[in-house]
Amino acid sequence: MQTVIAERLNNLREVMRREHLAAFIFPSSDPHNSEYVPDYWKGREWISGFNGSAGTAVVTMNHAALWTDSRYFIAAADQLSGTEYQLMKLSIPGTPSVAEWLADELKNRDSTEIGIDGWVNTYAFVEQLKKDMRERGGITVRTNFDPLQLIWKDRPALPKDKIVIQPLSYAGERTLEKITRIRKALRIRHADGTIVSALDDIAWILNLRGNDVHCNPVFVSYLIISTTQVTLFVDQDKLSADVVSYLKEENISIRPYVNIREALKGYAEYNILLDPYQLNHQIFLAPHVQDVIAEPSPVAALKAVKNDAEIDGFRDAMTRDGVAMVKFLKWLKPAVEAGGQTEMSLDTKLTGLRAEQNLFRGISFDTIVGYEAHGAIVHYEATPETDVPIEPKGLVLIDSGAQYQDGTTDITRTIALGPLTEEQRKVYTLVLKGHIQIELCKFPAGACGSQLDALAREAMWREGLNFLHGTGHGVGSYLNVHEGPHQIRMEWKPAPLLSGMTVTDEPGIYLEGKFGVRIENTLLITPLKTTAFGEFLQFESLTLAPIDTTPIVLEMLLPEEREWLNEYHRTVFSHLAPYLNDDETAWLRNATKPIE
Repeated sequence: MQTVIAERLNNLREVMRREHLAAFIFPSSDPHNSEYVPDYWKGREWISGFNGSAGTAVVTMNHAALWTDSRYFIAAADQLSGTEYQLMKLSIPGTPSVAEWLADELKNRDSTEIGIDGWVNTYAFVEQLKKDMRERGGITVRTNFDPLQLIWKDRPALPKDKIVIQPLSYAGERTLEKITRIRKALRIRHADGTIVSALDDIAWILNLRGNDVHCNPVFVSYLIISTTQVTLFVDQDKLSADVVSYLKEENISIRPYVNIREALKGYAEYNILLDPYQLNHQIFLAPHVQDVIAEPSPVAALKAVKNDAEIDGFRDAMTRDGVAMVKFLKWLKPAVEAGGQTEMSLDTKLTGLRAEQNLFRGISFDTIVGYEAHGAIVHYEATPETDVPIEPKGLVLIDSGAQYQDGTTDITRTIALGPLTEEQRKVYTLVLKGHIQIELCKFPAGACGSQLDALAREAMWREGLNFLHGTGHGVGSYLNVHEGPHQIRMEWKPAPLLSGMTVTDEPGIYLEGKFGVRIENTLLITPLKTTAFGEFLQFESLTLAPIDTTPIVLEMLLPEEREWLNEYHRTVFSHLAPYLNDDETAWLRNATKPIE
């Protein structure tokens, strides 16, 4: 692979030389600022060899560097090994920003123009980069060139899979009703219209689903909403007669995907709301209007609060997912003791059990099965080259989820397969304590996740331990497994937590070269009570699967933490037992028995 990457860099630099570019920047996103993208837009992976979902590659005539976050430090170091890429660890003291690194790289260069494809970078990112580069020596930024069109000879085609209708029984609200709510939110912002480019937002608004992105049931498109019209821009080969008829019933016009820029130039309203942190640079600049209202799109916040049908769907999906998890966990230890199991075989078994469940539509992300040291790689994915045998000792971390037509699941369990070290038991218990403290939290409506995050970390902080990823993210309703705008994390994220939102609870501790522990449930925010100080909220676990109690150092748990775990296990047993056979029920009864 190192030779392949070297050849690609050489070809890139030939193009850069002809275009008089001193550097080129490759993001991880597509024109829709997606976290996970169709293969056609995986340019950063192609030019660097790093396949994580987050990262930025920067190439100059003499050097190359890649920035990524803590989830991928170990994986990126391994995948970049042997190439000329230098790994830049985000949020680590001493790591330069892209602008700082480029300014240093381009000192005394003949050319001080850098390239960045304006179709796959947000307006906010490009404008900030322009400002940063001006301040660092008058370096200019070109946004109208994509070198991959010249050097990526076998570039995949754009996806052509058919779009399907999400039944109203699962969606819970007609498209016309959602459009009405969006227009009301736009009026509050004094906006006549907007363009929606986030693929999961479009799928939610239209009650449609697709298959254009691995694990995410979305389709490549744009949506323009004005005071009187709604227009979907999509490859029309993807639309069946039923979908065309449905869109007509919902008063949605259809135009070709490639016509979006032309349509925006002809946009007839007085003003338009454009989200600079969501829209790509080219689209943001396309409308010819009297006024641009540069504000966050209201759609993500509306989508984040689930309606009754979506909540019911989540509950049903979690029940079926819990049944699959119980069948898997019952199978796991005897299978490992019998021998012949590997990380990949565990993944295959769990996916197969989920596939047996009603309304299963696929996995919601690539399963993480990390045994012992691999568990310390936060987003590890086993490959034939890295796959290792699973032995009846130590810890295995399994982070997995499924797409069911009525809900999306995301769960992590860390399981003891045999004898553990005292360090493993202590770390496991610290992570469990953090998980439970989030579950126990009661908070005022409108508080943000950053204000709750320390609850997950307090016990581990006392021991000088921490984790660098977020504690929780929203989950879509048969949509993307990562959904905003709300999060639970150390960094300041002011989006409020509201009743009806879903959010994960997934603290972890990772000791490189040793093991990792993470425990994750998907939660629903529900009302607690209203007092003279306002409305208060709480969390309810949607996820239904036993948490391994064998690694717990019982003396480390507070009484309230033991009580929560016992009550959670009572709930798991009562909900899942009716769907299990006698052997599975007996196993689950033992796995959920109260801790003393």
